[in-house]
Amino acid sequence: MYLIVRWLITAIALVIAAWLIPGIRVQDQNAWVAVAVMAAVLGLVNAFVRPLLTFLSCPLILLTLGLFLLVINAATLGLASWLAVNLFGVGFYIDGFWSALFGSIVVSIVSFVLSLVLPDERPA
Repeated sequence: MYLIVRWLITAIALVIAAWLIPGIRVQDQNAWVAVAVMAAVLGLVNAFVRPLLTFLSCPLILLTLGLFLLVINAATLGLASWLAVNLFGVGFYIDGFWSALFGSIVVSIVSFVLSLVLPDERPA
């Protein structure tokens, strides 16, 4: 149940990011399927690729006092979009770095707020 709630939170955050950021768009016959696939791919990228990127760029994160984490978030969002489009054929497009950066900020803020509102039932 916890994973489904987290997946739904990510999907809602992606919808809001696509609505707010001009460089993020969903072009598919069934937009909800594109958002659902993108949320799943983003979850997998955040689970497997993001820790590796964070570890490899640890000195840069320390040098920038953590601001480089914004770049890592943008890179993971862009990578997830690229994987969703090229591997799964869904139409969730991010036009460039700045769209990915602002989109990752929106996704992070919306996910944080929704995580505060919804109950947190983590598995033991």
